[in-house]
Parts: sequence; structure tokens; C-alpha cells
Amino acid sequence: MKENNIKGDRVTRDIFNQIAPGWYNFRHWSIFRSELEVLAQRWQKGRLLNLGCAHGADFLPFMQSFDLCGVDFSIEMLRFARKYSQKFNFTANLAVADVRYLPYPDETFDRAISIATYHHIEGEDEKRAALSELRRVLKPGGEAFITVWNRWQPRFWFKPREVAVPWRIKDKMLYRYYYLFSYSELERLVKRAGFEVLKSFPESSYSFPLKAFSRNICLLVRKGD
Repeated sequence: MKENNIKGDRVTRDIFNQIAPGWYNFRHWSIFRSELEVLAQRWQKGRLLNLGCAHGADFLPFMQSFDLCGVDFSIEMLRFARKYSQKFNFTANLAVADVRYLPYPDETFDRAISIATYHHIEGEDEKRAALSELRRVLKPGGEAFITVWNRWQPRFWFKPREVAVPWRIKDKMLYRYYYLFSYSELERLVKRAGFEVLKSFPESSYSFPLKAFSRNICLLVRKGD
């Protein structure tokens, strides 16, 4: 099973390396900018880790008052993150890394964000490992904001938990691995990793009263003292 996960990791990394140029243009602005701006006001300052930072758009709300660090397993995504930081005149310390094996000492960061990252991890043990690493590198009392895709958004009602989502590059179609979470499942996983769930909510653009069918699941979590 572990060998299969390693193979899957390599495939996923290769796919994101290939889509990086198109991703830089397609997602030039964070779709969670509203949520992140609220967090920047809440958190004020500190050392912030962006897990699965891609091309760096989610750094923008924090660029004035935070010491920024970011990791991604895609070298090409990080190349565009450097380009993005130069364009918007901010500095972020970037590292090629797997979110399950973070290259930082214990209790390094005051805050963390993980935007659309954990749903690309195959295997429940591997997801737990990633969340445990997040907890390890956060300081006591540190908070993290996590988003993943929701299994119960309408377009996935008749799909399995694990899906391959297409991305077209010219005449070639690439398929990205996604694991689709439910609210209850994600909340259970973060609690098992030792976090307190402060808030569980849909993306700000979702306007229906039942959060169960939102496209994204958003969690604000806290590491205990």
C-alpha cells in the first residue's frame, strides 16, 4: 500500500508541475481572499506557514504584517510563487516539501493556512500524518485555516469519495486526484490530530442556508496550550 501511495504522490506532483503555468493565470487571485482578509485582521501579525502554497496568491492578505513561509511539493508551482511575490512586492521563504514531512522544528509558526491541499493526499494514515505535522510546527495556541472540497456539493452527489478531476493542457488531458471530505469527517480528523475546531463553515460566496452542500469546507482550528 505504501508503495502505491509513493507512486501516486509522484504522479500527482508531476501533474501539478505541468499545470503550474496555466494555474498561475487561472487562479491569479485567491478565491478565499475574503476569508483570508478576515483572518489577517484576527491574527494581526506573526510567523505564518502556507501549506501547499502553489503560486502564492493566498499570501496577499498577510503580506504587510506577517513573516511568510510556504511549502509545496511542486517545484514549478514554487517557481511561479517567486514570480508572484516579485510582482506584488512581498517576500516569502519558500521550500519544496511534502506537507506530511515539514522541514521545520517544533512550534515554529504562530499561524498556518492550508488552501485546497489536504484533499490531494491519498490514504487516511497519510492525511493524519499531514495534520499531525501541522500541529507539530504550530506554537501552543496557534490557529490554522484549512479548506478542502466538499463531497456533498451537487456535482459530486453520484460520485465516489475519490475522484479524478480533469485539467486540459492544449490537446492533453491531465487528471488530478481528489479525496472528497464531508464536514463531519474533516472535523473528526482534525480533532484526532489534537486540534480544537473553532469554526466550521462554507466559503463566503456560498449563499444557501444549509452548509452541507457548499463547494468547500472551511475550518478554523486551534492547537491547545
